[in-house]
Amino acid sequence: MSARAERPALTPRTTSLYDYALFRHGIEPDRRIPSRGFPLPGEFPEIDEDDELEWGPAEAAVGEVLTPLLADPDTGRAAETAHLRLAALPVEPATVHRITYWIGRRLAPDDPVTGTARCLARRLARTGTHPAAVHAGMGLLIRLGEAEDVPLLRTLGMLEDFADPAVEALDRIDRHAAALVWLTRRSDEPRVRQLIDAVTREDSAAVRDLLLPRSGAAADPPPAPWPVPVARLAEVVRLDGLLRTYPQDTALVGLATRLLATMADTFVHGPRFPDYSRPMPLYEAVVAGAHRLVPDLDAHATLVSLAVDLYCGAGAVLDWPPGRREELLDALGGLLDRPAWAAVAAQAAEGGGGEVGDVLRARWIRRTGRRPFARRGGPDPFRLEVVVTDPAVRGLVETRILADGLPLVASLFPIGVGEHPRALLDRGLLRAGAEPREVKLAWPHCGEGCCGALHVTIRREGHHVVWDGWQGVQGPQPGALRFDAVAYDAEISRAAQDREWEWQAHTTALLIAQGLRDRPEVLAAWDCGDVSAHPAWDDPGTVVVSFRHGPGLGSGTQVPDGPRLSFEWLVPDDGSPPQAQADSAIRRLAAGDPRFLADLRHARREDAEALGFPWPGEEEA
Repeated sequence: MSARAERPALTPRTTSLYDYALFRHGIEPDRRIPSRGFPLPGEFPEIDEDDELEWGPAEAAVGEVLTPLLADPDTGRAAETAHLRLAALPVEPATVHRITYWIGRRLAPDDPVTGTARCLARRLARTGTHPAAVHAGMGLLIRLGEAEDVPLLRTLGMLEDFADPAVEALDRIDRHAAALVWLTRRSDEPRVRQLIDAVTREDSAAVRDLLLPRSGAAADPPPAPWPVPVARLAEVVRLDGLLRTYPQDTALVGLATRLLATMADTFVHGPRFPDYSRPMPLYEAVVAGAHRLVPDLDAHATLVSLAVDLYCGAGAVLDWPPGRREELLDALGGLLDRPAWAAVAAQAAEGGGGEVGDVLRARWIRRTGRRPFARRGGPDPFRLEVVVTDPAVRGLVETRILADGLPLVASLFPIGVGEHPRALLDRGLLRAGAEPREVKLAWPHCGEGCCGALHVTIRREGHHVVWDGWQGVQGPQPGALRFDAVAYDAEISRAAQDREWEWQAHTTALLIAQGLRDRPEVLAAWDCGDVSAHPAWDDPGTVVVSFRHGPGLGSGTQVPDGPRLSFEWLVPDDGSPPQAQADSAIRRLAAGDPRFLADLRHARREDAEALGFPWPGEEEA
């Protein structure tokens, strides 16, 4: 670092930020931590924007300070040196903790430096008087922290600047402490504050009463959903332990069942089991208490979702004792086979004046309900399952690939969902030939450009199909998988022909999309194209037909950066067969300008104005 790039170090303080956190907590009359944590004491010099280092130079500068000190057995001297030099760097303290985290990740557990690096981290975190030094110590502890560091991290987590690294470090060594620090930072709502107080004083009765809807007048609105990720909430209240304390509480069993199903949801940032420390005991407690639930459509659908997850989702790859997962599936299957449960779905599926959403959900149960329980002896070396999630939640469609009975995506890419069967099965992407083919198996909810995707290379090698060349794996790189080619081809053919999972709107959408591809002139006449059709996210019974418009799009001569508008047209289910609905939709599109049949959904305002389309909300009355 040049002298110009450095900034003056803080005037030495005698009280560490750790001791200051203890002091601030101690003088609070009710010993409560404010929702954002305690502010740091005094003022720390801000870094001039012109001097602040970008990530690359900052990483080099922090590494230059810390790396030589990690192996110094005199951790007191090393910490003092690091403190002074880090405080003088033009690097934001929060950036320091992210950089030191990666420094810590590069240390192997058996590296001789690891022990002294851990001691240095603890000393920086406990004795640091400048945020950069404390952030450095906490960044290292994210990787190197141990159980004895929990009190240190929880204490520093009371300060607003250190809550996030405290949660990161605690997540690896004490999930309950991590969840409590996380929740404390978001305790503005009185109910959340009361929950934290009840958990802190270990009052399980108060915790239960806060979790469950309060009894009152029939006109009272139900409590708002907890503004907390479900896994954090379950961890804070130790949900599996709460169920064991109150095993006969039907309302608590119902709540736990819903929270567990949400944690297993593959679409919401991947399943949230990594934020919950005891998913297997929670599964055990929920399945043990499921017979207490009142047979209704919501409970039936939730239990089916849990069974699907245990069979081929995130629950399947937990560290179950041999045979225990199958026992839990058998218990759920036996319960849902009982007449009272079977009647709920059967009656709703027939309509009977109920809500359209209930009919869709019941028919989903009828299509999906037996799949998790239809096991055929031992696990297949290669098995494909098309899974549709609960339409009341999302109605997501994905292809799950099981190798020796365990789902590959949940094992290798837990932040993602399997590709749609249209890609993997209908387009034959899983078929193996002599030429290797790279195939995308899964993608994250945030998009491939954000968190990558899971890819594999598939090729035929004599009598075997080989999967290797894995890309995007979250965790240790797997070896090559080899499948018998005859059995592999037979399984792909079986899965491609099995359309039992489809529902009416899904089939209608496929037929509309195919019909418009067969008759491109329907949209091309109006400079429209790029058509797609799919069931609506919020209403699986409605088809969304999407297409684009721009000068030259219909003839293939559109200017790459020219104006372009995106339209959506909703086609509700009218009860007629899918082919009839698709034919009717295409006739309506062909009868006139489709742009005025649909709604403008995505566009730049200047493009809409240039092409003569009013901006939504500004149409003439």
